[in-house]
Amino acid sequence: MPPLLSRQPSPSKSPFRKPLLYSSALVLCVAVYVVFIFFTRYQSTRRYQAQAKVREDAQRRANDAAVVAQLGGSELAIRGFYVSPRAVHPGESAQVCYDVANATQVKLDPPVGEVWPSHSRCLHVAPKKTTTYRLTITGASGQTVSAQVELRVQ
Repeated sequence: MPPLLSRQPSPSKSPFRKPLLYSSALVLCVAVYVVFIFFTRYQSTRRYQAQAKVREDAQRRANDAAVVAQLGGSELAIRGFYVSPRAVHPGESAQVCYDVANATQVKLDPPVGEVWPSHSRCLHVAPKKTTTYRLTITGASGQTVSAQVELRVQ
């Protein structure tokens, strides 16, 4: 009978014998950290840009109010209301501009953005079909004046 081979306990495997496992885990941790840094910086930049836009709009509104007050006058009027260019192709944009005097409230229909009394204000628009914009202003006494302009989409 052949001698029985004695079983010797196999030497325990060292955890350091799998460098690929540890280096992969390390690379994954670094990648997650880099993605986290980029994401937080992206969020911070977007938050800053939104705050800057709010400050810019408030400053513009204050400047427009100061100009309206300086120019004075007593007649409620729409001095200018136009689109430029008057016709666009689908997907192109244009500007709707207005100039009002002695208005306390301004309304643009259909709404395309925030409007306020101003002597020079333009809004970017990109309608999909021919659109008629109607500007209505209200004075301190409650009287209103309206005008309309059409932007053709060809």
